[in-house]
Amino acid sequence: MTYDKSIFINGTWRDLKETETVYNPATLEPVAKVAYGGKAETEEAIAAALKAFKTWREMTGRERSGILYKAHELMLEDAERLGEILTTEQGKPLKEAIGEVKGAASFLLWYAEEASRTYGEWIPSSARSKRLLVIPQPVGVVGAITPWNFPASMITRKIAPALAAGCTVVLKPAPETPLSAIEIVRILEKAGMPSGVVNLVTGDAEAIGNTMLTSKDVRLITFTGSTEVGKHLMRESADHVKKLSLELGGHAPIIVFDDADIDKAVSLALASKFRNNGQTCICANRVYVHEAVKQTFNQKLTEKVAQLKIGDGLAEGTDLGPLINEQAVQKVQVHLEDAAAKGASIVSGGEKWNGGMAGHFYQPTILSEVTDDMLVMNEETFGPLMPVQTFRDEDVAVAKANDTDYGLAAYIFTETTSRAIRVAEKLEYGIVGVNDVFPAAAEAPFGGIKQSGVGKEGGHHGMDEFLEKKYVTIGMED
Repeated sequence: MTYDKSIFINGTWRDLKETETVYNPATLEPVAKVAYGGKAETEEAIAAALKAFKTWREMTGRERSGILYKAHELMLEDAERLGEILTTEQGKPLKEAIGEVKGAASFLLWYAEEASRTYGEWIPSSARSKRLLVIPQPVGVVGAITPWNFPASMITRKIAPALAAGCTVVLKPAPETPLSAIEIVRILEKAGMPSGVVNLVTGDAEAIGNTMLTSKDVRLITFTGSTEVGKHLMRESADHVKKLSLELGGHAPIIVFDDADIDKAVSLALASKFRNNGQTCICANRVYVHEAVKQTFNQKLTEKVAQLKIGDGLAEGTDLGPLINEQAVQKVQVHLEDAAAKGASIVSGGEKWNGGMAGHFYQPTILSEVTDDMLVMNEETFGPLMPVQTFRDEDVAVAKANDTDYGLAAYIFTETTSRAIRVAEKLEYGIVGVNDVFPAAAEAPFGGIKQSGVGKEGGHHGMDEFLEKKYVTIGMED
């Protein structure tokens, strides 16, 4: 792939003498070189976004929506090629990658529709001599920092509502996966996005991020990534009192009750845990199964896991691609060894996978007889390791599910409506799936509570993050 020019500032693509190499995590072969930008390029991008903001914000919502509609169409037309690029840089199976690209396009469509719906308010006044208005206005320049695990959908989920609201954007993609970001910006350019409205800087993650944080002209930082980095962003944003929209770490529980449809629970638990090889913030990290159905659940789960095919994401029939890097493999190994040392049983998997390939692979692994003191039950693994623990009492299962600093997503499997509602209300999570492990949708709010973040992405709620509410009071003559 050729990406000689990968930095996009004020409508112009640039190259730099200094570059960094993007590698395929399945083969460890170099894929492309991209420009290695830093503070200077980020400052230029912010200045371009600030200048463009003055005219972009004055466009009507309908005018902005036309560009987003066109970008949506272009992304769908090119979904297969974009999916191949995504798989090459990130590793996930091609069918998942194409699905992600289509999901990314859905956010462009949704916010194209929402661009004309930033309604204000006329508040009935308690005084006859006044009229009270609330006017929504765009925040300003947005710094968008996106992760490597969903390098397409995490971009559009952030920048589509920002653009629809009338904000301008400086985008910093993850260094591991900049190619999808470049392609998305090319699509926006082709769709007619004015110069300076969207700017892209690849390169030194720390320098780019710190420049966004210290600039008074960046009024909002939207970020998806670890809780540790999220806390750093909160601290460093204090000097300018920036708005923040943070989607941080998760530690999602699945509770399988004795009245659950076991076949459905097994299939969806497996799909949740091993999608993107466990490298998702909302994947099943802890599985609690009622003791009455433990044997059946474990047997069916083990049978299905044994059928999963590991390999290059571009190969036909691949279910599990590589992990993103060797550090990710080592974290899975550390969690496994800790659990085994504390008495857990390895039901399946439990080793690195080679298969004649050089990449970062690990077998899909199931653990039983796990206890609450194990690392795997207290930390986000971000890999193909599924611990299964049994329970007898509903309240105990809910208490264990809630016993974490995280609060992003949780899942329940039950066929009893009252139980589903009761437990969903008790779970301390921003997202709860009932007999469903795929909650993300362009039309719905996505985000966590506790140390899993602040703010929402998706739905009409996602627009609110990029809007300020201005209150106007008007004195009237008698």
